Amino acid sequence: MTNAIESRLAELGVTLTDAPAPAANYVPFVQSGSTLYISGQISQNESGLITGKVGDDLTVDEGAAAARTCAISLLSQVKAACGGDLSRLVRVIKLTGFVNSTPDFADQPKVINGCSDFFVEALGEAGRHARSAVSAGALPLNVAVEIEGIFEIK
Repeated sequence: MTNAIESRLAELGVTLTDAPAPAANYVPFVQSGSTLYISGQISQNESGLITGKVGDDLTVDEGAAAARTCAISLLSQVKAACGGDLSRLVRVIKLTGFVNSTPDFADQPKVINGCSDFFVEALGEAGRHARSAVSAGALPLNVAVEIEGIFEIK
């Protein structure tokens, strides 16, 4: 089923893959009423995990690119939660981004912009959201970025 969101993703050259499976004892999403909570999605692409510390192993731009992959995984989870129908997505409510970064690194917001910018580019006003960007001394599997999200669906 193609809708406006999927058409926009195609224009951006983005293909949603199957939603990543949980790596531990949790569920990938929980729906409560019209609110959808998506578990943290880690930075990965077709080549595998995107790992390392931003401010040491990765630049801000590389971190932002890693955050963009988290956004795509979040959207894949939303699609799965909506039975494959992205037209049910109303808006992005809130994102919480964690950046595996060095103790002196202070540009976590610039890294998480990779996710935020993607949602605005793909969804327009419905992609604008509240957000937190937090430093982490380490993340699971040494990934560079992990982002969780809260969405409104119909």
